[in-house]
Amino acid sequence: MGLTRAELESCAGRTIPDLVPDDDLRLLFVGINPGLVSAATGLHFARPGNRFYPALRLAGILPAACLTPEAAVPELLRRGVGITNIVARASARADELDDVELVQGRERLEAFVAEHRPRVVALAGITSYRVAFAEKKAKAGRQDRTIDGAEVWVVPNPSGLNAHETVASLAATYRAAAEAAGIPVPEPAAQSD
Repeated sequence: MGLTRAELESCAGRTIPDLVPDDDLRLLFVGINPGLVSAATGLHFARPGNRFYPALRLAGILPAACLTPEAAVPELLRRGVGITNIVARASARADELDDVELVQGRERLEAFVAEHRPRVVALAGITSYRVAFAEKKAKAGRQDRTIDGAEVWVVPNPSGLNAHETVASLAATYRAAAEAAGIPVPEPAAQSD
């Protein structure tokens, strides 16, 4: 990518555009907030080594040929998959956010969902979900709540800091959310991390 540490740090606080299909948003992935590489590139989950796109490929949500975030964008849009964040501002780490920002982000997310009407909202990160939605005992998976009629799922965050998850375990959860959203996915191929 070629950015210096200073260049990346200068991206703190930036926002990036939401990824939203023109029509028929079926599945909305919701990150915690953009990282600095995402802020620098304008692409969600763009940090090299982030497992989001490999997990989407393994889940069958993306074709195997989509090896970069840039290549994935048109395919995600075609399939009815969008991406946004709870908190819009970029930071080096999600733990730089405070609880007030997460609660305000939930309010922004609720308005976004009311406008774009996805079938399923998949929030990536149980801790941020618990804070934003004031559900301290929430578990991963499909939630009892909806947002403006959309099913709510809590899926694992694909960050490498979430070390107990693998690409395969991420893919299984992302696939379940995609199936709930009515996105056709092929049978998973046998593949290792």
